[in-house]
Amino acid sequence: MSSTLPTRSSNMSFLSSEPKKQLHIALFPWLAFGHIIPFLEVAKHIARRGHKVSFISTPRNIQRLPKIPETLTPLITLVQIPLPHVENLPDNAEATMDVPYDVIPYLKLAHDGLERGLSKFLQAQTPDWIIHDFAPHWLPPIATKLGVAIGHFSIFNASSLCFFGSTSADRASRYAPRKKLEHFTVPPEWVPFPSKLVMRPFEAARILEDGRKPNASGVNDWFRMISTVQGCQVYFIRTCREVEGEWLDLLEDLHQKPVVLPTGLLPPFVPRSDEDEEGGSDWSRIADWLDKQEKGKVVYVALGSELNLSQEEFNELALGLELSGLPFFWVLRKPSHVSDGDSVNLPDGFEERTKDRGLVWKTWSPQPKILAHESIGGFLTHCGWSSLIEALQYGRPLILLPFMYDQGLIARFWDKKIGIEVSRDEESGAFTRNELAKSLNLVVVDEEGKPYRDGAKEYSELFGDKELHSRYMDKCVEYLETHVHNEV
Repeated sequence: MSSTLPTRSSNMSFLSSEPKKQLHIALFPWLAFGHIIPFLEVAKHIARRGHKVSFISTPRNIQRLPKIPETLTPLITLVQIPLPHVENLPDNAEATMDVPYDVIPYLKLAHDGLERGLSKFLQAQTPDWIIHDFAPHWLPPIATKLGVAIGHFSIFNASSLCFFGSTSADRASRYAPRKKLEHFTVPPEWVPFPSKLVMRPFEAARILEDGRKPNASGVNDWFRMISTVQGCQVYFIRTCREVEGEWLDLLEDLHQKPVVLPTGLLPPFVPRSDEDEEGGSDWSRIADWLDKQEKGKVVYVALGSELNLSQEEFNELALGLELSGLPFFWVLRKPSHVSDGDSVNLPDGFEERTKDRGLVWKTWSPQPKILAHESIGGFLTHCGWSSLIEALQYGRPLILLPFMYDQGLIARFWDKKIGIEVSRDEESGAFTRNELAKSLNLVVVDEEGKPYRDGAKEYSELFGDKELHSRYMDKCVEYLETHVHNEV
């Protein structure tokens, strides 16, 4: 399916003029805030269209959600299903940010224990739709038996999903399986157009080690993906045709699903400074510091909530920031699962030496509001898709330092359009302070880096076009309204 959207000046004629009955739509994201927050944005858009939403997660995750606008609270019900106790999973660990990387399989095992509670919810409430994530391989048969229509929402972008291949047995059988490291360091044979999407050897090694082998949950991630994609009626993808049109067409061909629909980029809404929100006093202190900095010269540094750097990597990161000579705002929250004895430490004297131009922020921080501030001249990022969307919404050029999952693929998709990837050792993934400092200066201040700054500004019009992305979500909601009784 090659769906197209109306032009900006359109009267949105693709939407039916006839009123639709109010639907009840349940959403069930994976237990990671990089998934939960985009799912919540989808929930809010569905509610704005007048439909009832049940947003399902575990108690602690529900408690940590950002505030829902008062106008939508009558339509959004937050449903808490307790996470079963699992050996080796710490108490109160209900999201990936609560555990180190090697404990995430136990979180998946606990997540699979939500099957009983979710089944009871579906039986009691019989929503019209349930929109789920990649993890609940057991959910499609349950929903189908109960007559609940099924949607899959992927927070990953289309190009990364295409890189990993087809979930359709018939389609996948046309290609030789990728079993060696070198299979991942070249573009996949099923990509029919020029592509720079490849993995570095150090990334491919982790994929081979982690991706398709059984883990502590007893189910590998690829089986989860196959089960949830092939079990759904519609496959929603967080992207847009203006960015990934040819990849969306390829994705539909690879998975052989009846419908692949982009949701748009779901750019976050940034509250006005005078609006109440969590952490308001923190934002006042941050804004006061940013206001004193030179326009377009501050490096914002945030590498996600799940990343566990080694002490050596941490040292090179800190000393590279210092060596760059640029002002910086570094979000450095210690993960809740890390004790003081196990945590990495800033190099001796680092904060004292950089106190006049840098700020290490160790508590909550409102990333979209920081990126919106005019002092920000570049974003040192791990290349999470959500972070890129937030940065490009405001035209901030990027210094790309990917570590996990699909982050390297995202970095290479944007090859030299809106920033640069920090040079690293291909085998180990190691980077040096000198390379980092060089990359920071190039992107933020050097004359040679002007094309990256201009490229980011150019993309800001597209990424920040909330009307465009709302129209994408409107079309997704219309699909839910008009296909609720379709068979999977």
